[in-house]
Amino acid sequence: MTHIIRKVAVVEGDGIGHEVIPVALEVLKVFCPGMEFIPVEAGYDRFERTGEAIGKGDIGLLKESDAVLFGAVTTPPSPEYRSVVVRIRKELDLFANIRPVIGPGFDITIVRENLEGLYSGIEEIGPDRATTLRVLTKIECERIARFACGLAGNRCLTIGHKANVLKSDVFFRDICVRTANLEGVAWKERFIDALCLDVLQHPSRYDIIVTTNMFGDILSDVAAYLAGGLGMLPSANIGEHQALFEPVHGSAPDIAGKGIANPAAAIRSVAMLLTYAGDQEAADRVEEAVRRTINRGIKTPDLGGNATTAGFGEAVLTEIETGLAWKRRK
Repeated sequence: MTHIIRKVAVVEGDGIGHEVIPVALEVLKVFCPGMEFIPVEAGYDRFERTGEAIGKGDIGLLKESDAVLFGAVTTPPSPEYRSVVVRIRKELDLFANIRPVIGPGFDITIVRENLEGLYSGIEEIGPDRATTLRVLTKIECERIARFACGLAGNRCLTIGHKANVLKSDVFFRDICVRTANLEGVAWKERFIDALCLDVLQHPSRYDIIVTTNMFGDILSDVAAYLAGGLGMLPSANIGEHQALFEPVHGSAPDIAGKGIANPAAAIRSVAMLLTYAGDQEAADRVEEAVRRTINRGIKTPDLGGNATTAGFGEAVLTEIETGLAWKRRK
């Protein structure tokens, strides 16, 4: 399905978000020169200055946009503050988190339920006990199961769960199984702990994996090892009417400001945005430019190289421009 995108909210966040998002934005501008980009400030930098990590007006700007390009944020160290990105996902009803993990001989898409589970936000903390309520509802389990089945098509759907221990996962598994059967999608189930190991040992066994919120968060970070680390992994948060695209990695304050953060995940998140907008050719060009850049030996330190964030981005842009020039000559 093609989505018309005229206005993109750009949230750098803090930490290395300030470094990787400007690089990714330059890539997006190559293919969407007429698009309107709205800067939105959110994250720890803003919290330190104003006392709030994101305001209602900023949420309004995000809702008015067709898509969001998001960097990384540090959650304020205060019990009453929830994760900024978790709040945004809920406010924009971004129910499906999509994290592709691609490499030689494997093409895995992890589909993570994005609004419930241990990230439902129903919590309390006291002097002697802290409680986080894990909530799964039929409507959201069915919605993510249908979405995953739609991505699976003729491929096999793997349902990741811990139904041998958690009754809420029995609930989730049974809904996914029922939905897959109704959609005519082949399925198998795996316990999430064993799945984390097997994905690393035998990635070619998996196509589409659907799981709950926190399990999906952990599984995708584990699977990032297969793609070269968190600096390589993009993601999309998809809703009924909007979408947010962000690198999987966090704000990495330990390397922020040093100019060595890997922008590949942010750039590849732009590729996912282009796919969402219906321009698969542009998305493929971005992915190919990243691959060619790395194959030329231009790598940031996390990949064993010495390229800077900006240097890597410039190399990707050169690869894109070279490809576009070749296309024009044809």
